[in-house]
Amino acid sequence: MSGWSEKAVPDQRGRVAVVTGANSGLGYVTARELARKGARVVLACRSEVRGSEAADRIVAEVPGAEAQFGRLDLGNLSSVREFAAAFPYERLDLLVNNAGVMAMPYGTTVDGFETHFGVNHLGHFALTGLLLPALLDAPEARIVTVSSFMHTLANIDIDDLNSGRRYGRWTAYSRSKSANLLFTHELARRLAAAGSGVVATAAHPGYAATNLQAAGPRAEGRRGAERVMELGNRVFAQSAEAGALPSLYAATAPDVRPDSFYGPRVAMWRGAPARSWRAPWTLNDAMGQRLWAASEEMTGVVYDQLKA
Repeated sequence: MSGWSEKAVPDQRGRVAVVTGANSGLGYVTARELARKGARVVLACRSEVRGSEAADRIVAEVPGAEAQFGRLDLGNLSSVREFAAAFPYERLDLLVNNAGVMAMPYGTTVDGFETHFGVNHLGHFALTGLLLPALLDAPEARIVTVSSFMHTLANIDIDDLNSGRRYGRWTAYSRSKSANLLFTHELARRLAAAGSGVVATAAHPGYAATNLQAAGPRAEGRRGAERVMELGNRVFAQSAEAGALPSLYAATAPDVRPDSFYGPRVAMWRGAPARSWRAPWTLNDAMGQRLWAASEEMTGVVYDQLKA
């Protein structure tokens, strides 16, 4: 794994991939490199303009690439259902749950869920469940959910998943990233119990320069904080190309195992992808099952093929 780069991504010809939030940053790089290796890639994005422009950009950068836009708003469960219903392929080989929000002011999704929990976890939980039949029909399919090293700052509060008692933007973000890993843990367990060959795994980019960091301050008009985030990206962060490597590794490397977690090698911060440390609470079977039950109830999406 040492020195692993996007050049090591195996041949993806004949495979179909969905990458959420693929119009920019890590998602764009992930989608582009999968397309470069021959995958047919669906860029699942909220904005039709930005998503279509990103798909066109991939086709321009990568001769022969197959990339198309699919409208998906993870903060709106009706949109998630519409995306899954309109999915144009009978099978899905790779789902990269990449999109997310970070450190936003308190808000709620269309369905009334706290924004971080609703977008980062519930939207992807619903999407994965609705696309599961297509994933089960693909040989050697994978589900990669992008978490963060920031998950180490806060476990989920199963009795206050929507942060209704007290809200802190970084706590809410960190809890949603712990939820991503708990979801992966329970999904991997259920897939194994069902005898499925689908691999559920997770990744994180370390500290990568994307527009995610400045989005929260920008939304509130906190220009000073926005500039600090932009400066941090320039001085301390690795590039989006480097930050996408753990996701690409988790999505394509032959030695990836269920419920594994990959991130940058050096202090979970930067460098080539490697197995990453994760907080013990993200491996808690009982909590994973409780989060799963709550997620099914909140989204109305039940994984019929994967009963507990």
